[in-house]
Amino acid sequence: MPHRSALLSTSVIGLALAASLLAAPPGATSSALSTIDVPGATFVSASGINAHGDVIGRYVSAGVTHGFVLTDGLWRGCDDDSGDDGSEGEHRDPRREERRRTPFFTTIDVPGASFTAGRGINDRCEIVGNYTSAGVQHGFQWRKGAFQTVDVPGAVATGAFGINGRGDIVGSYFAGGANHAYLLRHDTFVTVDVPNSNSSQAFAIDARGDIVGDYVTAGVLHGFLLSAGQFTPIDFPGASSTGGRGLNSRGEIVGEYVDGGGTHGFLLSDGAFSSIDVPGASLTNALGINRRGEIVGRYVVAGVSHGVLFDR
Repeated sequence: MPHRSALLSTSVIGLALAASLLAAPPGATSSALSTIDVPGATFVSASGINAHGDVIGRYVSAGVTHGFVLTDGLWRGCDDDSGDDGSEGEHRDPRREERRRTPFFTTIDVPGASFTAGRGINDRCEIVGNYTSAGVQHGFQWRKGAFQTVDVPGAVATGAFGINGRGDIVGSYFAGGANHAYLLRHDTFVTVDVPNSNSSQAFAIDARGDIVGDYVTAGVLHGFLLSAGQFTPIDFPGASSTGGRGLNSRGEIVGEYVDGGGTHGFLLSDGAFSSIDVPGASLTNALGINRRGEIVGRYVVAGVSHGVLFDR
């Protein structure tokens, strides 16, 4: 059973919108791509986005990794737009859109941890991620200031990567010399490894309970979709490896793949793959997607990682 504590601290580190905060990358149009850079950070990655447009991720400053949430600064929990069934909210308040012109970064740090990373966020603004303390990695959940450690019993390390509106959490744990995917529902852990795989990880879960992740077999990384108890492999055509990273309630999946040209993001929608690349970047990852089809991830230019928002 997860352990509950009250050790999570947060602090606002960004004030009003800086000119470079959500600027378009070189060669991109501002309506399609927006860079997410935490002031003073040397590395930024955006890993999840909810229906309100709140973004979760991690950044590195002075050699230390922190989690972050990028919001409109109101941080009210977002409960009003989510149904009791955990479905994603549909309502978009024009006044909220106006407020989002001055977004705020909030740092998420587990006190005493040497590393904290935000990984997933749902429409109620419940957050999951992982942190390292005394050399051991743990998962965590945070909701309205209440912090909960997520540790799979008997595991050497645990990470929490995705959460849906019902509070179901997915992630991975390390035990027996391999990574294993898990689902945490009603305080019960269930291993959801792909059959005959060498390792498995789960990164996202939608309102229906469908899960996206990746697995390794015969030394090759593949993505997977677990739906209604059935595993379906996800392989970008011509890729040497593919990883599933995010999905929304419309069944759209995002992730990353590697081919002779490098590492790229992808979108799988209505059975068709589309490649996602930031112009001029040496690497692009697509890591999260919300119901509106807004995608977040990261890209690398001149060796520096930036967060990115793709507004379709």
